[in-house]
Amino acid sequence: MSLPTLYSFRRCPYAMRARLGILLSGQSVNLREIVLKHKPEAMLTASPKGTVPVLILQDGSVIEESIEIMCWALINDDPHNLLLSENPRQQENAQALIHANDNQFKPWLDKYKYADRHPDNSEQYYRQQGEIFIGQIESLLAKQTVKLSQAQTPELISEQAYSATSKSPQLLGFEPSIADYAIYPFIRQFASVDRAWFDNSGYTNVQRWLKAHIESHEFASIMKKYPTWLESGESFQLGLD
Repeated sequence: MSLPTLYSFRRCPYAMRARLGILLSGQSVNLREIVLKHKPEAMLTASPKGTVPVLILQDGSVIEESIEIMCWALINDDPHNLLLSENPRQQENAQALIHANDNQFKPWLDKYKYADRHPDNSEQYYRQQGEIFIGQIESLLAKQTVKLSQAQTPELISEQAYSATSKSPQLLGFEPSIADYAIYPFIRQFASVDRAWFDNSGYTNVQRWLKAHIESHEFASIMKKYPTWLESGESFQLGLD
């Protein structure tokens, strides 16, 4: 049986979170890496808006939004309970965080990253606007750190905090949820604009949380480099090693 086809661009944070959702669900798709300047006609036929990610299912139906791709994958199988299926309140919190990331933080992130294209204000101004959301994330992680420290000894905290294999402070608890995976690719992009500034900022909880995620096996898996589909004619199966 043929697999769904995912058109993706490796460095796009929207595409990253779609790949993460698929990977963490255990689903399999054929990955077609593209170059944004040379979009395949097959992709544009399926999704004329021309942005990634685009998921084409076996029946020909198309999913064009990254969060919808994550949800499609996790509704099919959610072995890590990323959708928080038994906690409606936390589901609402996750949706609110993702909405804030996509609709409030992301526009400022784009202006911060490409400040030369937006001369009305300085790079520092755009960064400060983005920091409003970064500060919210910092506060959430700080609260979880306190809760975890109350539940464990300091020795365990120092050994386990932000470990990929143990409980650690995440946005909505001690285990990652869809909110963490949907948001951290954008925080990574924010951090990369001025790495020296970010590393020396006071957002220590965000720094540790981000570091743990980008050093994870899952992130390494979704960031593998593949030849572009137009050049190679090859699709590559997305999945854990």
